Amino acid sequence: MKTLDCRIDGGASIEVIEVTVSGLVIAGWAGRDARDVEHHIRELEALGVKRPASVPTFYRVASALLTTEDAIDVVGTHSSGEVEVVLIQTANDGLLVGIGSDHTDRRVESYDVAVSKQMCAKPVSAALWRYSDVASHWDSLIARSWRIDGDADSVLYQEGTLARLLHPDALIERGFGAGAMPPGSAMFCGTQAVLGELSAGEGYELELHDPVLGRSLRHRYMVDALAHVE
Repeated sequence: MKTLDCRIDGGASIEVIEVTVSGLVIAGWAGRDARDVEHHIRELEALGVKRPASVPTFYRVASALLTTEDAIDVVGTHSSGEVEVVLIQTANDGLLVGIGSDHTDRRVESYDVAVSKQMCAKPVSAALWRYSDVASHWDSLIARSWRIDGDADSVLYQEGTLARLLHPDALIERGFGAGAMPPGSAMFCGTQAVLGELSAGEGYELELHDPVLGRSLRHRYMVDALAHVE
């Protein structure tokens, strides 16, 4: 179980809340377009990752991995981030939306995807939106990430509308069964294709932009690589 200090950005008001997550699910290969899914599968195949038996695939991981901190520790330099919308079902505030990163150890992923999902912390924004505020124009939301490389300018790493990914209703039904997500559950909802090559960075900037309401959720985190002693 993980408790996070968050805030609901309602546009005209900010509400500070405490979010408790007892169950975390990562949705993999969650694209709507089979071509986009195939593109991502090939990205990972280039790193030695086996094709999934079916898509989408749901990985249940420890909720303690969630963090709103601005830095995470990883082992070695072979991990990388993936921008993803995060859905959080609360008992008192309904379904909330954040932006996060399914940061993954690529070396472990090459031989066991499920284990790789447990290897790294999962950054998520402290600022959240109510799902009801964006549900009517969900597909127009844009998820982006930038890779941070030392003192150089950030490089746009991923960008795409949520129309590329399965709708939350479909993901919730497939991942949790008919009805809503249980209170205390969270789900990472799939990522965008990488612009260029899948690669590690010293940090990542994440954004979920709403062009209809003219606002964004943002989170930035750095990656502290711990020495790997053989």
